[in-house]
Amino acid sequence: MKSLKQWLPDILVVILFAAISFAYFFPADIEGRILYRHDSSAGRGAGQEASEYYQRTGERTRWTNSLFGGMPTYQTSPSYHSTDTIAQVGNAYHLWLPENVWYVFAYLLGFYILLRAFDFRWYLATLGAVVWAFSSYFFIIIAAGHIWKVIALAYLPPMIAGVVLAYRRKYMLGLLVTALFSALEVLANHVQMTYYYLFVVVAMAIAFIIEGAMKKDWKHLAKATGVCIAGATIGICINMSNLYHTWQYGKETMRGQSELVKKNTANQTSSGLDRDYITQWSYGIDETWTLLVPNTKGGASVSIASDPTAMKKADAEVSDFFQNTFNMNIYGSFSEYWGTQPMTAGPVYVGAFVLMLFILGLFIVKGPMKWALLAVTILSILLSWGRNFMPFTDFFLDYVPMYAKFRTVASILVIAEFTIPLLAMLALKKIVDEPEILKTQKKWFYLSFGLTGGLALLFAILPDVFFDFNSIHDADAINGLNAQLTNVLGNYPDMLANYQQNIYPRILPSLAAMHKAVFTADCIRSFVIIAIGTALLLLFSMKKIRKEWLVGALVVLCLVDMWQVNKRYLNDEMFVSKTVREEPVQKSSAIDHILQDKTLDFRVLNLAGDTFNENETSFYLKSIGGYHAAKLRRYQELIDEHIKKEIQGLATAFNKAQGDMTKVNGDSIYPVLNMLNTKYFILPLQANQTVPIENPYRYGNAWFVDQVDYVKNANAEIDALDKIDLRHHAVADSKFKDILGNSTQQDAVSLVTLKNYQPNELTYEVQSGKGGVVVFSEIYYPGWTATVDGEQQELGRVNYVLRALNVKPGHHQVVLTFKPKSITHTETIAYIAMGIMLLLIVVLIAEYIRRQRQAKS
Repeated sequence: MKSLKQWLPDILVVILFAAISFAYFFPADIEGRILYRHDSSAGRGAGQEASEYYQRTGERTRWTNSLFGGMPTYQTSPSYHSTDTIAQVGNAYHLWLPENVWYVFAYLLGFYILLRAFDFRWYLATLGAVVWAFSSYFFIIIAAGHIWKVIALAYLPPMIAGVVLAYRRKYMLGLLVTALFSALEVLANHVQMTYYYLFVVVAMAIAFIIEGAMKKDWKHLAKATGVCIAGATIGICINMSNLYHTWQYGKETMRGQSELVKKNTANQTSSGLDRDYITQWSYGIDETWTLLVPNTKGGASVSIASDPTAMKKADAEVSDFFQNTFNMNIYGSFSEYWGTQPMTAGPVYVGAFVLMLFILGLFIVKGPMKWALLAVTILSILLSWGRNFMPFTDFFLDYVPMYAKFRTVASILVIAEFTIPLLAMLALKKIVDEPEILKTQKKWFYLSFGLTGGLALLFAILPDVFFDFNSIHDADAINGLNAQLTNVLGNYPDMLANYQQNIYPRILPSLAAMHKAVFTADCIRSFVIIAIGTALLLLFSMKKIRKEWLVGALVVLCLVDMWQVNKRYLNDEMFVSKTVREEPVQKSSAIDHILQDKTLDFRVLNLAGDTFNENETSFYLKSIGGYHAAKLRRYQELIDEHIKKEIQGLATAFNKAQGDMTKVNGDSIYPVLNMLNTKYFILPLQANQTVPIENPYRYGNAWFVDQVDYVKNANAEIDALDKIDLRHHAVADSKFKDILGNSTQQDAVSLVTLKNYQPNELTYEVQSGKGGVVVFSEIYYPGWTATVDGEQQELGRVNYVLRALNVKPGHHQVVLTFKPKSITHTETIAYIAMGIMLLLIVVLIAEYIRRQRQAKS
């Protein structure tokens, strides 16, 4: 065990990491300014109803009606009492540092712990922490507001450190570290990142097992593997509530298997997500060179007019024409990014010199670990290509468990962003430990320089030989612009002829020249970085500088290199006053008007914005739309099959009726919106104004139907929704016939009234002379329970997404409740696992004290 003196370098490194993290966000961090991001704003809206309920009652609701008609809070507000303790441990781990600052600090500290587990010297581990933590993607996702992803990535290296410790015979410490960081990793609640890194964990474990098998050390391998499994199990069990309910919820979401049989079956996967949807964001094959040259494809999807390097190559005649004729900067309409993805917030850049060390490591590092890291590096790159390498992607979508449940396949490059720095550091450790290796292996040293620095220089000298600088997005934009300008200039034949003959043909070549200038400038930059790093290695091999000075110089080199790149995508200009977040979400005059309506429960359809990509409406009202990456599958199918068409029909009919809803036949034009109790439509006006229009055709909170039609499959059920009178009829899967039975013709006394509303509990007063099936305008989900006059009764599903109940004649109180008993069971498991974790900590501390006393005696 280490004494305090031995711990001192590690303590100083932790302080250094905190200083670096503060410095990156200076001066915003000391001025109290914050990043305000779309995903953060969206999360605020999605969780507002649950937050208000918790503040009012002290309890957590597991259901919210604020978006998509209603959905569980398992992924919008995944909070459980059993994880409160481990969450506090996480806060202590990152020293209660401010937001954003602690993200970078956790990146740095996590990889430092991993390299120390590999027995790296503290200064080498410091360098490794810097080169991993400052990989561009990790800062881009902070800027984008993907905070759960940030936290998950930060905890993955120390989690793997536990595995390393176990296989290095430090069983108790390995068990604790694996358990602790597995718990924090799962708590971060980004299953996709955790899943991707399992490829790394499995590959590294295989490397350790092969190494142990070569020595026939079977007992050690069994103990180490058992320790890793036990640690992971403890971490998983601490998060049992979240994991179980996420798994349960996942089956009902877009990630689950659809019950619909679609015409284009080739596009479907076993998970329910379509291949096109999964691979929409696929890294271009030539875009992979961003690992070496960040601006290989121009960086982020921002205006190219903001790049001084690009503007130096802009065609002045084109620019002058648009400026003088239309008073516009034509280049402001085009993106700096010219890759094939729909858009991007920035590239994946691991550091030019880091990549050079990685290539060198392939030649000078020996053992199974090198091959494991190389294998998963190649795997991640091939999978990141997605639709650009579809046979390989299809294999994983069809045969690798869970792979098809995640979209944005380009993000699997997080694996390469881990393995490249790790192998690079293993190579540098080899060089520091064996300085003569650069002389004995000089051909591999110079080859590595040639494959990175040499290629970067060659790209700069002969860019057109290797790359096409024309963008399909630019071509489409130019064609659209050309059509508009041809129409606008139609009355000015001379000006039109000048535009078509002298200006239009020059726009695309001008943009290509601008792209090329951006690319070549970054190629030269990468070459210089590699050349400086290579020179430092040569000086070390010639014994001109000590190893400590070498590593220190490389820390500065890599930090400056990656800091500059990251500042392109996360910089001080993006920070705003903290009051912006503390202020209520901006609401329109229409929302303000609707808030005056004190009706217990109704929904709104906001057509004044991006209906299915915003949660500002959900912050204040219960919305038909919303924003969430894992909405309920049946509701998404309802949107695709009916709601989108009804929105189009509503807009057309409303315009013909000149805004008079009494002249709009709502029963036939938008019956699905009516069954969802859509009381208001928010429509856009000029000058960003909005107006609320009340819908007189809605069916209300609940209603009796005269008849239930039972069908055999999901296709028949969803197809029937625009063919029957949903006010009087319902359609249901035949599996619910025993639950719902038959309904009967209703009379005027049949009435259902909502008497009390809570997001997780709805109380109705039901009056009927004949009894029958009541349809509730509430989204069906397993776990909702119903009581009639206190007696339990099973709910059925009708109209593809709604709850229904058969109620006998007379006057009754019906209560629908969502308080899953599974939470109690999973919480019990989690508390037991947390107890085991705390016991491990006590045992380890006691063992440390015992060894310290032995050392002194």
